[in-house]
Amino acid sequence: MIVTAEITGLKYVAKLGRVLEKFQLSSLAQALSSQAAFLLDMDDGKTLAVSWWVSPKRTRSYPYARVYDTLAFAGKRVTIIPVFKDEGGDGDRDFLQWDTVSLMSLLGVYVIIGYYKSARRNVKYENKITDQRFDAGHLKTQLGELIHYQSDALHWNLSQIDKIGELAGKAFSAYIEISGKLKVQMHSSSSARKRISSLVKGKQVFMVLSRKLAEKAQGREIVTVQPKEKLAGAKAAITIRNYLGGYYFFTIDEARKEDGKILLIEGKHTRGDHLPSLDDIKDGLLKMILYTNLKNVQVDSEETVSLPVLLLTTGENHKAGAYASEPSFQQLKSEARTNGFQIVLNGKSVKL
Repeated sequence: MIVTAEITGLKYVAKLGRVLEKFQLSSLAQALSSQAAFLLDMDDGKTLAVSWWVSPKRTRSYPYARVYDTLAFAGKRVTIIPVFKDEGGDGDRDFLQWDTVSLMSLLGVYVIIGYYKSARRNVKYENKITDQRFDAGHLKTQLGELIHYQSDALHWNLSQIDKIGELAGKAFSAYIEISGKLKVQMHSSSSARKRISSLVKGKQVFMVLSRKLAEKAQGREIVTVQPKEKLAGAKAAITIRNYLGGYYFFTIDEARKEDGKILLIEGKHTRGDHLPSLDDIKDGLLKMILYTNLKNVQVDSEETVSLPVLLLTTGENHKAGAYASEPSFQQLKSEARTNGFQIVLNGKSVKL
């Protein structure tokens, strides 16, 4: 099943965001070491809502949940993403992709591309590092420029992409220094240089490279059902086009036709007798933000009406109605009611 749609603007009320602690710009390093999202008072009295990604890969450390927690803020919302993260030869290495920046632009979130400058050796592995820290000086400079920036998130984010070659080079140099200082072997420098050289060629090459990777990843996801997902229907590809002609590739966990509509289902599952974690639910809600704002939805080129569904499943020992009194579940119901999506809990539609 191939689903296509358009988004011309986003209207959404986020209600599950946590209360954000406030920091001064001078305490940025402390904020980054203690909070996944926070408010940052700038020197001129203006405030930003800031989140940051541990890795540029969206499947690590719930970056969508971090971004979600800033969405209720009325001012500028910014997220900091490392251009790439190398955990060492015994760990992972992930590179920033264009579609991540595109999604943030679609959400009205300003991206600051950063790089890690310091780290500690991971005591459990010979060639792995941990506790990586951003170059705070670079971030402060970018935050200072952003607070006075007058255009929208899209144009700011495009300007960040223009700096991608320089930032990737700084990241690569920092990892060479970290490797030498900690006596830790990092991933192949030749493959890193190859990826960096692709980024240096400019924004258009970066966009094409990342889009190809995203499409390949989407194709893999469609034919792979994760064991943790309790889904009954089939996965589907969805391609969303925005008013500027940008294309966004996603995989719908489950899509099926019902009563003349196409159900777009995002599934979150836990094996325990409790609801999926709040971060897991927020991760799913970011998809609800997209799905509740779709226009001109087509399934296999046939126009249809879509219905977004957040599917929550738990282990077999759950008790019916056990979650009804949980404050977060009541807030989730309110968010669904306000924004127009359904919640299905263990196979039963939740009354909103």
